[in-house]
Amino acid sequence: RAAAPRLMAAALRTAAIPAACGALSIAPRSGVHAPRRALSAAPGDTAPDIDVDAVAYGFMTSQALFTALELGVFDAIAASPTHSLSVEEIKAATGVAAPRMQTLLTALVAAHALRRSAGGGYSLSKNASRFLVSDSRHYYGDYLKLQIGRQFYHRMGALPDVMRTGEAPSYASWFSDPEVANTYTRAQHNGSVATAKALLKRMAGTVQLDSARKMLDVGGGSGAFSYVFADQHSNLTSLILELPEVCVSGNSIRAEQSPDVQSRVSYTELDATSPAWPVSPCDYDLVLMSYISGSVPEPVVGALYANAFQALKPGGRLLVHDFMVDDSLDGPLGGAIWALQHVTVNANGLGLSPKEVKARMASAGFNSAKAESHEMIHGLTKLVVGYKD
Repeated sequence: RAAAPRLMAAALRTAAIPAACGALSIAPRSGVHAPRRALSAAPGDTAPDIDVDAVAYGFMTSQALFTALELGVFDAIAASPTHSLSVEEIKAATGVAAPRMQTLLTALVAAHALRRSAGGGYSLSKNASRFLVSDSRHYYGDYLKLQIGRQFYHRMGALPDVMRTGEAPSYASWFSDPEVANTYTRAQHNGSVATAKALLKRMAGTVQLDSARKMLDVGGGSGAFSYVFADQHSNLTSLILELPEVCVSGNSIRAEQSPDVQSRVSYTELDATSPAWPVSPCDYDLVLMSYISGSVPEPVVGALYANAFQALKPGGRLLVHDFMVDDSLDGPLGGAIWALQHVTVNANGLGLSPKEVKARMASAGFNSAKAESHEMIHGLTKLVVGYKD
């Protein structure tokens, strides 16, 4: 699935948990304050350690962010001529007149999403202005509130049961609901466009695309990668293989592209886990799999790569872009928790690392000596390139 934008990495690197979530301050009856619980490290221990409270209470901060996006708090402040609003003005703009709006605003200030002046005016932080205001070119709030807030957030609540039972919906069953498919596809599109552009930039000088004529975009979602690739390479055509309900949403987004790009990008309905693909053998220069390897059961990953090998011409390349951890299996955190999130909709999936991807590429016939791996979205995703001799 296409998801997880490059912009999200910047937000993750600059996000802050409120101090109240990182430590507790308890006042005994005597009125003497007990020391705060410093949970990040034991005395004299310099090794990184878990901040238990920050992790445990972090979901509260997430919901404060999602709720502010749903209510239009950031857009309302940005639209003000002074870029600042009082609590009463925010209540009027959002239609929430109760004291609970003040409670939400205080949480957003504590999370550094908002600034509060001495006179009680609320303004946006730099990152909130850049990433959370809908008319900003860096905006990805729809992705956060619709895909993360409305979909993945609730799926993660099922993680304990999924871990115990191994029972979870597949992406295919999840996306059989047209509303779910449309929400997911629309929500991730803007972020995926940014990621696709970053992917092209990252591949410049290492993976040449100028000579490529035909691309197969497996599980291409909204088509963002195909649109960006086709826009940058005028001789490239792309066929997107996707689930039926996703094709419906994807084609509506395709209709928003330039006539030239529309003419060179098309959809074919297919569950990518199907043993046979409706394509001719040795017919493609590129096969792209972005956010698909971590979304299917582990036994299917090798089959996907084998199908890609059959579809590629000699000299063709398989591009696998996904959430991955390092081969040392100790992080980074972003890639690790995204892999864990996938468990809730893909209980028998594989936590990806470059080593695991390369091994399955080699088993499918790709040249193991030529395989490359690159960091893509820092701390979140990697790109592995397989070559067919």
